[in-house]
Amino acid sequence: FSESSDYSEAEVLPDSFPSAPAEPLPEFLLEPEDAFIVKNRPVQLRCRASPATQIYFKCNGEWVNQNDHVTRESLDQITGLVVREVDISVSRTQVEELFGLEDYWCQCVAWSSAGTTKSNRAYVRIAYLRKNFEQEPLGREVRMEQEVLLQCRPPEGMPAAEVDWLKNEDVIDPSQDSNFLITIDHDLIIKQARLSDTANYTCVARNVVAKRRSSTATLIVYVSGGWSSWTEWSECNARCGRGWQRRTRSCTNPAPLNGGAFCEGPPFQRVTCTTLCPVDGGWTEWAKWSACGTECTHWRSRECQAPPPRNGGKHCSGSMMESKNCTEGLCAQSERGRETKCRLREHTSMGVAVYAGLVGALLLCVILVLCVGVLAYRRRCRHLHGDITDSSSALTAAFHPGNYKPPRQDNPHHLHPSAPPDLTATAGAFRGPLFSLQQGVIDSPHKIPMTTSPLLDPLPSLKIKVYNSSTLSSMELPADICSDGEILSLKSVGTVGRERDYHSHTLSREPGLSTSTTLGNQGGRLTIPNTGVSLLVPPGTIPQGKFYEMYLIINKWDKTTLPSEGSQTVLSPVVSCGPSGMLLNRPVVLTLPHCAQLDTPTPDWTLTLKTQTHQGAWEEVLTVGEETLSSPCYLQLEEECSHVVMEQLGTYSLVGQSCPPQPACKRLQLALFAPRAPCLSLDYSLRIYCIHDTPHALKEVLDLERSLGGVLLEDPKPLLFKDSYHNLRLSIHDIPHSHWRSKLLAKYQEIPFYHIWSGSQRPLHCTFSLERGSLVVSQLACKICVRQVEGEGQIFQLHTDIQEVMLCQEIQNFFFSPSLCLPSSQVGPYAFRLPDSIRQKICASLDAPSARGCDWRLLARSLGFDRYLNYFATKPSPTGVLLDLWEACHQADADLVSLATALEEMGKSEVLVVMTTDGDC
Repeated sequence: FSESSDYSEAEVLPDSFPSAPAEPLPEFLLEPEDAFIVKNRPVQLRCRASPATQIYFKCNGEWVNQNDHVTRESLDQITGLVVREVDISVSRTQVEELFGLEDYWCQCVAWSSAGTTKSNRAYVRIAYLRKNFEQEPLGREVRMEQEVLLQCRPPEGMPAAEVDWLKNEDVIDPSQDSNFLITIDHDLIIKQARLSDTANYTCVARNVVAKRRSSTATLIVYVSGGWSSWTEWSECNARCGRGWQRRTRSCTNPAPLNGGAFCEGPPFQRVTCTTLCPVDGGWTEWAKWSACGTECTHWRSRECQAPPPRNGGKHCSGSMMESKNCTEGLCAQSERGRETKCRLREHTSMGVAVYAGLVGALLLCVILVLCVGVLAYRRRCRHLHGDITDSSSALTAAFHPGNYKPPRQDNPHHLHPSAPPDLTATAGAFRGPLFSLQQGVIDSPHKIPMTTSPLLDPLPSLKIKVYNSSTLSSMELPADICSDGEILSLKSVGTVGRERDYHSHTLSREPGLSTSTTLGNQGGRLTIPNTGVSLLVPPGTIPQGKFYEMYLIINKWDKTTLPSEGSQTVLSPVVSCGPSGMLLNRPVVLTLPHCAQLDTPTPDWTLTLKTQTHQGAWEEVLTVGEETLSSPCYLQLEEECSHVVMEQLGTYSLVGQSCPPQPACKRLQLALFAPRAPCLSLDYSLRIYCIHDTPHALKEVLDLERSLGGVLLEDPKPLLFKDSYHNLRLSIHDIPHSHWRSKLLAKYQEIPFYHIWSGSQRPLHCTFSLERGSLVVSQLACKICVRQVEGEGQIFQLHTDIQEVMLCQEIQNFFFSPSLCLPSSQVGPYAFRLPDSIRQKICASLDAPSARGCDWRLLARSLGFDRYLNYFATKPSPTGVLLDLWEACHQADADLVSLATALEEMGKSEVLVVMTTDGDC
């Protein structure tokens, strides 16, 4: 073959011959690959091209002899082009005979009528693996939880050796045990040494030629001993006087293992003690004899005070008093005179008793007359004003049907009291519904509702006076009402007052922390503005024809028992909704904001929903991820809030604890406050609050500072607080010392970790007290650093004029989101984004099981409510419960487009038509 035939391009045929296209250049279907000669075995190189009239190998710039080629020819059945395949063999001798810096290479060249094509170069190398490691791992002893690095540099080889690590002859797989890490340099890293990591470690290098093992490195993980707690002090070894007391401890917390150091310090302590010696009591001298009595005796006494018994000493033995005859036998002659005197005294005492009985009878008659008069007066008032339900009892007691009869006081089986909100404000200030009885409670099963609820049409009104213990007001009452509607009132039961103290706190109505409204069969929504807490009552929850006064309360931290225990932390407000014990036809949805950081790739939290019993104790309702068919609730978690689907009203809260091995994080807010300007004193203080990142917590602090005359200087800053047992450290820096002086002696302040993590103290804050040089100084510039030790932090850059008259900057600098500023109560269809007609058609379409799986289960997956589908499967209408949960999750942005999109993906075109026609899509 001549060198002139080695050309790379062919002439292109002109466009004047479209009926006879040029044969294309060869295209390689298989190119030769790099190969290694193991020992003396030759390697085979192969290539395949189409279309190809000829195909040959060229190695190191020289053509391989034609006789060394093995050629195969075939025809492509699809294109009809010729396919040629050629093999050659390269021996160890050929490679070793090559001199120069370049490795031995071969290349395939293919011809066609259009020209030639060259393949990529394939390099042929002699494989080897040397025996000695460049660096071998070394054994060592490390303490538990320490990071360990075992180094390994494999022997030189061709190709480069791959490295495996053996632990007691078992291959280490970092994907199976995340505590191990193998670096790109083949080093083994143990992130935290465990006792189970005590083993023999071997580095193994291998390639196509051989396998080499390093020397074995023995790793010993030791545990240094730790002292246990001290025992109680022993009793003093001396029963009287000076002695010794002793207490001990043991090196078992933990005990030293694998050669770990023993505990430093003594295993016992001894202190001196003094035991007071017992002193036995002693009698004083006898006192003088008393005068001679009527019975011809006189007395004398003595006391056990010389000395008195002390320190467990014995009491005096003997009698304290002594008597004897003082007439020396003359008492017998005056015996008759004494009998006469006794008779006179008996007659006198009988007369006094008779007169006392007469006076008592007279007083009793007067009291009976007064009682009869009071009862008559009250009976007369009842006839004048009608049988009116007292407003305080109507607003504070539990709900019962109108035909409910109070239990007798002596009935041991009375109903357990519920815990409704404390709405005992005066009747004149109350805006909710009151109820009046047409007749006595026992005589009539119906009550006339006094309400402005849109559930009832306005009717001609009738003036009725409602009396309270302190005020009097008149309210409008509808003159007529549907006879079949049964109104449930708040009439107090006699036994409720006595049983209300079943636990330490009571549900009191605090301004801005509670709401209540009257709801019927059409349902509604209760919302506490600016707190993120709401209660959705779907249509049909309350039986037809009945109305309930429902309430929603955020319990104040100082008036309730916290639900956390052990290492748990409170993540949401403690919220009560009621009336408790109320019979619901379908689940309601309670929305609770929380401060758990949930956007980590691995689950760091074990979240538990708890409820409070009537006795004040907290019980677990469910743990997220561990639901069973017996779970009474379903908990839908979002980034900043949770939605509880439940069928039992009561008091609820969300708690959590870290899920090993990663520590969990709580979302906190840091709020900086200062006194309202102008400042007329040399003293000036800056207060930093550390609160949960929930709207309710921020609202609580804003209200507190507003009452103290403080203003918010900057928008609250977020902080992730890790469950690492490290405190929160606050410090102030860069104070202009020429005009200002800090009164804080320490370099920083700290809030203990447990106070923040447990949530038992609200609200937590630190104060930095400053003093300016004179009243002329008004500018303050400083830096306040807040950080968790070995954790995250925030910095406040403060530049302010303390003499400027600032407005209430809580309103200027921070605005609650629209979802938090919803009306406190919405009643009937106005509370729901999804019209009832669309809801019914969606339920009818998806409730029935579908063979293709296109039913409510697919809707749950599309909406993200599929963590535990068995809860919805137990409901009469699973789709209805899913739509209720969707309403609660999208109360601020509940556009029907998102729901329509989910239905469109399911292929429910008939429902989409209804939503387009009747809805707002």
